[in-house]
Amino acid sequence: MPLRESVFVVDDDLSMRTSMDRLLRGHGFATTLFDSDSALLDHGRLHTAICIILDINLGVRSGIEVRRSLAGNGIAAPVIYVTGNDSPANRAAAIASGCIAYLIKPFAAQSLIESVERALVS
Repeated sequence: MPLRESVFVVDDDLSMRTSMDRLLRGHGFATTLFDSDSALLDHGRLHTAICIILDINLGVRSGIEVRRSLAGNGIAAPVIYVTGNDSPANRAAAIASGCIAYLIKPFAAQSLIESVERALVS
């Protein structure tokens, strides 16, 4: 099994990526940051992800669509969704896609850390 090295963070909002980066690094996690779904999908080392934190609203494609694409390509990294636009439809689609957490912005720092720690043991 490949070594899982880094938490992948995919969010088109620079301030959100920066905040999650600081938080995760402050708790001892290495991070790899992506500003779009295409940047993530073009990354050659997807198998090294501890987990993937995906914003649901990425612009062209939703984080849920990205998750489905990853799964279709055999990438089984646990997914944590973050969203500023909670809705019953988003929540249901996120859960159906197999996420380990669904966090609504602004979320408590501890919620994100606990979700990533859960990913480590999955």
